[in-house]
Amino acid sequence: MSTKTTKIDRLAELTAQRESTAGASLWTEALRRLRSSKMALIGGVIIAVFIVLAIIGPWIAPHNPILQWRGEVFLNQNIFVGSRSENWLGLDHLGRDQFSRMLVGARQTLLVGIVATLLGFTAGALIGGLSGAALAFGGKIGRRIDTVVMRFIDMVLALPSLLLAVSIAAILGQSLTTVMIAVGVAQIPIFARLLRGSMLAQSNSDYVLAARSLGVRRRRIVTAHVLPNSLGPVIVQSTLALATAIIEAAALSYLGLGNPDAAQPEWGVMLVQAQPYFDHAPMMALYPALGIIITALGFTLLGEAMREALDPKLRS
Repeated sequence: MSTKTTKIDRLAELTAQRESTAGASLWTEALRRLRSSKMALIGGVIIAVFIVLAIIGPWIAPHNPILQWRGEVFLNQNIFVGSRSENWLGLDHLGRDQFSRMLVGARQTLLVGIVATLLGFTAGALIGGLSGAALAFGGKIGRRIDTVVMRFIDMVLALPSLLLAVSIAAILGQSLTTVMIAVGVAQIPIFARLLRGSMLAQSNSDYVLAARSLGVRRRRIVTAHVLPNSLGPVIVQSTLALATAIIEAAALSYLGLGNPDAAQPEWGVMLVQAQPYFDHAPMMALYPALGIIITALGFTLLGEAMREALDPKLRS
């Protein structure tokens, strides 16, 4: 079993754990630990700043992000404009304000990450939920269904997610929608296996055994009890998936598979456009690269803090 699969299964087991001491529930204790975590605080602040800038960016941008300051940049002479009072981050290769493009591009970067993650979450939860319910409550036929579905999921999961996303994007063609679909599809196996494992862990809980002994229907047990209690680790994973989605979307744009409208600001596209001029104007590439790295770091820190808060082995 691969390391990626082992980590996913471990996360799926966390919410099935129960405190041996009386008092706070698992989620109450996890929330308390999360509030006192410096990692969660830093990640939350980064994410909050990113979301606020993505929402209000087009209104606070000092200049039109597609307006060109003509007569300022001369590519044939390798003359570029750096930071100055009118343009805090300088001008790009076409004389457009870098600061305004960073602000406006944050919204598109966030949109791609959220839509791709929602797509992966929805489809993965549907597959994983059906597979987990079939294995836990479907008897012999259910076990066969689960075996077929999970072997396919494991094969897809064995592929690097970026390679899978690139393959899908290359087939569908260059567009912003393609990026969202490609990145979202690459996330489906992770969510599917995670929810399935969480449901299996929950199916052995005392409340499920009690419901069965009282004659509660299997469908009712799954939809009203097992499934809602199994979504915790999937929600944690969605935070980490957002970081991955932002990085992979930028990578697809870098490979020329992103938004075909190069005039529209997006951090991945800005990074691609700055590549030919890196020797003479490295800051053009540094700004969008830092934006991608810091944003992904914020989601990763928050996701890891949530994972640790849920793990009973890490509690003091």
